Amino acid sequence: MKVPFVNLGLQYKNYKTKIIKAFDRISSEGNYILGKDLLKFEKDFAKFCGTRYAIGLGNGSDAISFSLLSLNIGKGDEVIIPANSFVATAWTVANTGAKIVYADVNNDLNIDPISVKKLITKKTKAIIPVHLTGKICDIDELIYIAKQNKIHLIEDSAQSVGAEYKNKKSGSFGITGCFSLHPLKNLHVHGDGGILTTNDKNIYEYINKIRNHGLKNRDECEFWGYNSRLDNIQAAIARIKLKSINKINNRFRKIARMYNNELKTYFEVPIDDDNRKSIFHRYIIKYSKRDKLKKYLQKKGIETKINYPIPLHKQEASRTTNFKKKSLKNTEQLSKKILSLPIYYEMTDKQVEYVIWQIKNYFKKH
Repeated sequence: MKVPFVNLGLQYKNYKTKIIKAFDRISSEGNYILGKDLLKFEKDFAKFCGTRYAIGLGNGSDAISFSLLSLNIGKGDEVIIPANSFVATAWTVANTGAKIVYADVNNDLNIDPISVKKLITKKTKAIIPVHLTGKICDIDELIYIAKQNKIHLIEDSAQSVGAEYKNKKSGSFGITGCFSLHPLKNLHVHGDGGILTTNDKNIYEYINKIRNHGLKNRDECEFWGYNSRLDNIQAAIARIKLKSINKINNRFRKIARMYNNELKTYFEVPIDDDNRKSIFHRYIIKYSKRDKLKKYLQKKGIETKINYPIPLHKQEASRTTNFKKKSLKNTEQLSKKILSLPIYYEMTDKQVEYVIWQIKNYFKKH
């Protein structure tokens, strides 16, 4: 049996009829940019997250970039981010001219509030926690730290559409919530896409302009902006899938429970506490002989990934971003143990059981 890490084509088959119908309608209307489909998706997404506003963008990275720009964060400022994340969390900060300050992570792979506290200086202007793997981080502690030090909290919610903490959804805790709609996300479009949430009217109005060249109307440019708009076809696709997101997320959770029940005696598995409802965008185990297990599973037709093998502070790019080299013990140790098993909505129970069976076989032989 073959078990790919993801299978995007299968999801398209489930929505094919609706997507083609939406594509044909929008194409016939010829209304591709900043139209009614985008407005409807933004309204629906804001309601889903429990925020006042949502703004569709060209990608999730721009959601972070525009958040920083809307808060006047730039040269001379410092922004704290976790060392364990995708590179977009880092380069968006670097490109504003601000200094990246890397914090260590907890065993759940999310940013460690204790590490954050130690890193705050007079120059610190924001914290960007990442809800990695679709699990909301220790957000109460981070909100308290941010308020005590009068700094901004920007959520990198790229992997966590629909994740909850104390019945509040990802993207509703910070000054902004920054989501990716990349094809590998649980809510995705057919290409790059992103969306930002906020309750702040000034930020909403600013980002509405900056995403559209800085225009305040068709002919007047208020400031030099960017071209980063989620087009109507992509917005229509996202809106179709948003209606099924709870069903999609529940399937992820079911697969995670299947893995947990059968594999928890072999290595460390990801588990929610009572306050959290994760979406398991990635199902990451921790195992000291990770590379051997990965190689074994590959031979058995099971594709796995490592998210992420090289921490951000160890990346070559960090040498050029005014980052003072230091050790982040937990991040570095975890990077040598983590392994992502296949998990996606279309994955069948038989495929999940096959992965479990092969892992058990591996431990019988090792």
